[in-house]
Amino acid sequence: MNNSDEVDDGIDSANAAWAFDMVPERFESHIRRSVPYYDDGQSLVARLSDFFLPEGALAYDVGSTTGSLARQILERHPDKRFSIVGIDRVPGMVEYAASRVRDPRASFICADALQFDYDRSHLFLLYYTLQFIHPSVRADLLRKIYEKLHWGGGLLLFEKVRAPDARFQDYLSQVYLDFKLENRFTPAQVIAKQRSLKGNLEPFSENGNLTLLAEAGFSDIVTVFKWVCFQGWLAIK
Repeated sequence: MNNSDEVDDGIDSANAAWAFDMVPERFESHIRRSVPYYDDGQSLVARLSDFFLPEGALAYDVGSTTGSLARQILERHPDKRFSIVGIDRVPGMVEYAASRVRDPRASFICADALQFDYDRSHLFLLYYTLQFIHPSVRADLLRKIYEKLHWGGGLLLFEKVRAPDARFQDYLSQVYLDFKLENRFTPAQVIAKQRSLKGNLEPFSENGNLTLLAEAGFSDIVTVFKWVCFQGWLAIK
């Protein structure tokens, strides 16, 4: 790689080649500086998990990366009997998560979220994951999740979102650019990241995500988080 491919200190990615097989130890630092309120969003998800983890419950964290979200949920419920399974396609992330989250209630599996055979579950988490799944199969994954949820079970979906029209998109993009520069990314790193994400990150609008949820079968949906071009929803079966 050359300097034009540097997206963060020690993280390089070429044009249209973004992948999550970076050094896991550097992932959390990078993502916290890239996604507004990343830690606060995880804390919110953990708080909302209170309502979806009865004794003996099963939860899935789809796109679990370093296991930080699963760890927060486990630490919030230290004495409750339930299981949480992290699913991720990157072997290094799965190994790293397993080494960091020692709680016997947690397990991490290297698998394709679309092909994995889920058990009946009380809670699914898609924390900035769906946006990296090809648009042609997102509906398939959400339908699979809906089918595997117990009645009254929840899906927490957090995504980067596009604005409803070009003018708003321009405003939101510029505000987000300011955020990244204020978080010590250089202009060259911002450009390199944008180039690397081509064909890999494909955000939908709020309406697009709500349409996908509705088509999967969800009718009870509420926004639980919103910052400019980042949004989170709770959908209940």
